[in-house]
Amino acid sequence: MNMNSPAEIAKNYVTIGKNKVNTPIDKMFLLAVLAGAFIAFGGIGSSTAAVAVTPSALGKLISGCIFPGGLTLVLLAGSELFTGNCLLTIPLLEKEITIGAMLKNWVVVYFGNMAGGMFVAAGLVFSGQYNMYDGAMAVSMLSTAAAKCSLTFSDALIKGIFCNILVCLAVWVSFSAKDSAGKVISLFFPILIFVVCGFEHCVANMYYISAGLFAKGNGAYIEAAQAAGVNVDAITWGNFFGTNLVPVTIGNIIGGAVCVGMVYWYLYLRKSNR
Repeated sequence: MNMNSPAEIAKNYVTIGKNKVNTPIDKMFLLAVLAGAFIAFGGIGSSTAAVAVTPSALGKLISGCIFPGGLTLVLLAGSELFTGNCLLTIPLLEKEITIGAMLKNWVVVYFGNMAGGMFVAAGLVFSGQYNMYDGAMAVSMLSTAAAKCSLTFSDALIKGIFCNILVCLAVWVSFSAKDSAGKVISLFFPILIFVVCGFEHCVANMYYISAGLFAKGNGAYIEAAQAAGVNVDAITWGNFFGTNLVPVTIGNIIGGAVCVGMVYWYLYLRKSNR
């Protein structure tokens, strides 16, 4: 059989999770920086492919087909992604790791992801990458950042829950495959769905919103965005963290750690503890 069953995935993830929390902090952080950069590359690639496409629904579909490249790099190139690591509740419930070890991994990986996403965002802004299509890329990027900074707490929370249900399911089903091609095919559709639906992913937002913040220093970008009706005043560091990252991160944890991790532990591993 050229695939792992859900029960085998659950069992295998216990070992995977133990290895994740036992990684030295310096390596854990660097692996997280890579993942943040990989997700940012998926973000800029999907935005570039879709920016000039009409109608907007078709642009969303094209964007959704490109964005999974980020998670492909995360899983195949080797890195640590906060949203995927919400599955660490599985080895936690198996009592193979401690809550302290899990939280340490989450904190280190979260800020490593942020560093990677912001690094790519800064490089893209200051290299003039957003000048593409006569500045349409800059307008699109600032519009995306403004929209994310204008969400209500409940909207951001719920969209964060749905997002990480799909992201963790993408990671989960990728572990069913025993070869690279199978992993890529497995993860593709859950990520496509989350992008097309416009759900909120905290690591992706570390790139999208920081790019908007850096771009506010470019007068030409701001003028073009304002002419297009974009409320750039919503793009602030306070809204980045308070309005978006806080509720989206909470939602991502609920979606991944509870709705996927705890549920699959209950379904496939709990009996072995009785």
